[in-house]
Amino acid sequence: MSTTPDATAATPLSEPEADAEVAGSYQQRLGSKLRTVRRARGLRLQDVEELSEGRFKAVVVGSYERGDRAVSAHKLALLAAFYEVPVVDLLPDEERPRRRRSDDTLVIDLQRLRDQSDDAELAPLLRLVRHVQWLRDDYNGQVLSLRTDDLRTIAVSMGAPADRLDTWLEERELLHR
Repeated sequence: MSTTPDATAATPLSEPEADAEVAGSYQQRLGSKLRTVRRARGLRLQDVEELSEGRFKAVVVGSYERGDRAVSAHKLALLAAFYEVPVVDLLPDEERPRRRRSDDTLVIDLQRLRDQSDDAELAPLLRLVRHVQWLRDDYNGQVLSLRTDDLRTIAVSMGAPADRLDTWLEERELLHR
């Protein structure tokens, strides 16, 4: 009988090795999300470098996307602003479960919104609606369903409480009936 350890048996990872494996896995999922967002914008790595006027080097963004290089929170926020998405949209989905309920959406009447487009108070809403239409490639022109995340963004940009946004929109007759 041999006392030599079985070469095929897996050896447990030490705590620092396990932490490094988890971090590496997270970096790869984060990188994959960064790549998905960049590609959804129709951008190549070289385009990112050119459009950012060199703020984001193609080789560095590529290394973030492969998970070879850790991205700082500051750089992640700058990339989110560059891609025009909330930072949370760059984080891997499995780290933040999404809840979807039908009562968490509001349907905006786009014609009424366009009719009131000269109202400066509605400018942030109009910009967001246009951006959401672009993201979703949804230009039906009649109505747009805004989801919970969209509604929070509107509320923040307009300085309105998120729980009263529906009332605020209804008072301006912007909700589709």
